Parts: sequence; structure tokens; C-alpha cells
Amino acid sequence: MIPFSPPRIDNLTIEAVTNVLKSGWITTGPVTKQFEKNIAEYIQVSRVICLNSWTNAAELFLRWYGISEGDEVLVPAYTYAASANIIFHLGATPILVDSEKGKFNIDLEDLEKKITSKTKVIMPVDIGGFPCDYEAIKEVILRKYPLFIPKNDNEKKLNRILLFSDAAHSLGATINERPAAVYSDVSCFSFHAVKNLTTAEGGALGFNLPENFDSEQLYNDLNIYSLHGQTKDALSKTNSGSWKYDIIHAGYKCNMTDLQGAIGQIELDRYESETLVKRKSICNSYHDGFKEEAWYIEPPMITKTKETSYHLFQIRINGATDTQRDVVITLLRDKGISTNVHFMPLPFFTFYKEKGYHIDDYPNAINSYSTEISLPVFYDLTNEQVSYIIQNVKHVINDIINA
Repeated sequence: MIPFSPPRIDNLTIEAVTNVLKSGWITTGPVTKQFEKNIAEYIQVSRVICLNSWTNAAELFLRWYGISEGDEVLVPAYTYAASANIIFHLGATPILVDSEKGKFNIDLEDLEKKITSKTKVIMPVDIGGFPCDYEAIKEVILRKYPLFIPKNDNEKKLNRILLFSDAAHSLGATINERPAAVYSDVSCFSFHAVKNLTTAEGGALGFNLPENFDSEQLYNDLNIYSLHGQTKDALSKTNSGSWKYDIIHAGYKCNMTDLQGAIGQIELDRYESETLVKRKSICNSYHDGFKEEAWYIEPPMITKTKETSYHLFQIRINGATDTQRDVVITLLRDKGISTNVHFMPLPFFTFYKEKGYHIDDYPNAINSYSTEISLPVFYDLTNEQVSYIIQNVKHVINDIINA
């Protein structure tokens, strides 16, 4: 069976983890702290904090920022549930926005219509690793400025809607040949096992807020929040006479360990030179293999200003129904090829239906979902396997479409 997206685990990974185990320091420590600095340098932001998941990282920041009951956060209908679930955790309301017609990312026209005086955050999602149009979103935020009513000191300091990038897929994506993270106020990355860069589980926040925000203080605040509100982490308490600490919040427990940081650092060291190169090669091979097919709608990869991180290769089958798409997935599995779907729009799920969201309000998201299949993309995928996948995808889809 060709898997969908297994992690890259080799002797370098094993050696890095072994070194941490032998060091006797396996929780948050020097390896994680260095990994944070290296990630910040890579994405060109002032500071990064690594935590145990995208979900906890995003929720922790939004809690710090002050998002609460009565606030609205705009988020795509076409995304994984984590993007919107955390908004409910905060007591705020997710306002779902349709996708751009014929594409995966958020629709700017629908976005602008849904901004109200309660809107505090816009959370676009870089689906598949292709960055959203952040400069255009900023223009929308400025046009809607008269509606903005700050409720707390952080909102007053920013004095506009916060642009929070759900960059779970898009580490390494670029806009104008710069990291996409420099175009939003905060970017939140996932290092889950299936992501381009993994720490097994994990996530990170990259801070790019205006200069009147102190990134170092923000880092310290979130570090405290991530450790039950404890004013000293385990590493700082190892200094002579430094055992004593205070609890200043009823915080959470979501720090990243040095075991995770060690895996992440190995992945980061070879990310540009190996990981992205291989993933791009696989995606280009898929495109070359399908480009002559009448049913093939290519996924967004490169434009004049943007380039994806090649996290997913999302083909769409022009004119197919979701039933036909599902048959294609089943037949490919019978041929030993694992595939996936990214994503079911949120209003399809029971929880969101019961909250009053109606799938018919998001026609573009329905269309993209109904025709989408994600193909395997991972470092150890061989050229022979890629050729086998292309051959069988074409054969199966042509049989279904022409039946």
C-alpha cells in the first residue's frame, strides 16, 4: 500500500532524539529554545514560540489577545474543524466565509460582507500550503476600519481587526519571494505527523505584530500561559537559587518538549534543500501527468507573486459528483493507493449544523469539496510510485467519467 503522508524518519532523526534522551533533559529545554529561534529566522519574524499543537497555540494566543464572548472571528467554511473549534472554546462566534469560486482559499467579497462591529479577528487558511492574498485582506480590513470597536488594551493597541494566519499547511510558502508569515500579524503553524515539517505533534506561533507590541514580552506571557501560569519554566529553575516561582494565571499545559524540538530541528535543517525540493518535484510530476486530461483542474502552486509549500496536491475532477469522487477513492485504494479529501466544509458536520450553519450558504466550498482528491506527497515517495499513481488515477477517473 502506498501511504498518504508518512513522516520522514531516518538515522539523523533517530540520532537527534537519542541525543536528547541521553542528555537527561527531555521536556522543554535548550533544544526547543534553539529550535524556536531558528524557526523565527527562517520565517523572518521577530519571535516564535513552539507549543504542543496548532490548536493549543492558536487558542492560547487568542485568549491572550482577549477574544471572548460577544466577539466574532471570520474563518473559512472550507477548513479543518480546529480552525473554528477553538473560537467556540473562547466563547466567541465563528463567522464562516465561503471559498473563492473554483478555488480553495477564502473569498474576499464574501469576507468583506461579513465584517461587523463585532469582528475582532480574520483567520484565513492557506489550504494545501498555497498562501491567501494577505495584502488584499489588509485592504479589506482598512476599508472596514470605521466598524472596528476595541474592547480591551490589546485591541486598542492594534486599533484594527487582527490578521491571524492559519498557516498549518504553509511553512515555506512565499509571497513576493518572502516568507508568507511576514504578511500577517501572527502566523500559526502545525508540526503534526503528516505535515511537511513534523515534530510528531506540535505547533508554533510566529509574531509579526506592529512595533508597539513587545514580542519578547508576548513570548514570556505565552510561555507562562502554557505552563499553568507558572512564572518560571523547568529550564530557568535549574539556575542556582532559582527554584522559587509564582502562579499568576490559571493557565494551561501545552509546552513543546526537547524530544519534539530535536525532530523539528533535523527537519528544519534540511527543509529548503531537501524537503521542499522533493515535494515540488512530486507535485510537478503529477501536474505533467494530468495536464492533458479534460477532467483535470490543477491545484494552485505558483503565480507571479506566490508559491505554495507543496503540502498537498489537490486534484479536482471537473464535472464530477461527490459520489463519483468517492468511488474513485475506493478504486484507488483497491489498487494500493492511499488518498484523502481536504476538506469537508464545516457545515456538513453535526456540531456545526446544530449551531445553525447551513451548507447551502457556501456553494463554492461545496463545489471544491465535491470534486477534490488529495494524492500522496511525502519525501520517500519514489519516482516509480509516482508514475504508478498517475497511471492509475487517470485510468480510474476516465472510466468513471466516461461510464
